[in-house]
Amino acid sequence: MPETSDSTDRDGSADETDEGELPPAVVEECERLTRLALEAVDEDETDAYRERRAAVLEDHAFTARVRDDDAGDVLVLHPAEWHDGEVIRTDRIEDLSRAFEVPLEGPGDPDSWADLDASNRALAAAVRERHGEVHGENAETFADFMGNHCAKPMASATRGEIAEFLEEYFVRNAWPSPSQRAAIEESIELVFETAGESASDADVS
Repeated sequence: MPETSDSTDRDGSADETDEGELPPAVVEECERLTRLALEAVDEDETDAYRERRAAVLEDHAFTARVRDDDAGDVLVLHPAEWHDGEVIRTDRIEDLSRAFEVPLEGPGDPDSWADLDASNRALAAAVRERHGEVHGENAETFADFMGNHCAKPMASATRGEIAEFLEEYFVRNAWPSPSQRAAIEESIELVFETAGESASDADVS
């Protein structure tokens, strides 16, 4: 992947989305796909997630790379127009704020918990609307877990976090009905599927 000659100062958050920036749903989808690529068990699976991420970003004229920092991997999303061959010359760019940087290790920022929770609840509501009450209830429970225990969007959950939810939280804290227990794994899949559909439908304006 292309390397930069300097780092950006963007953490991915902004008060408003200007023309040419990525919608939050697209950033979240790219983060999810990047995490899946990093955790994939074989090279073909890794390549498939990276290709899907590239396709999502191509619609918005952005590119992605993963930078290895001392604190862990960071997903960096740049406008494609910044590229000069294999190098991104950030020292020649006046407005670095169009780039996004998303830490890929550790929990999310608890200071933005209210916005995070609202986003997770909206995703759970979309699952309920599209797939029915049982999957909606399970998505709400997953939103509780990801917001309160991980401080992260549901769509950015890692395999380890999903396993913890299924094996620990869901059976001990959710008091699920038999129908919920039978459907929980499919419900999690539908959360990611619904998040991906929302990202694909997002508007850049």
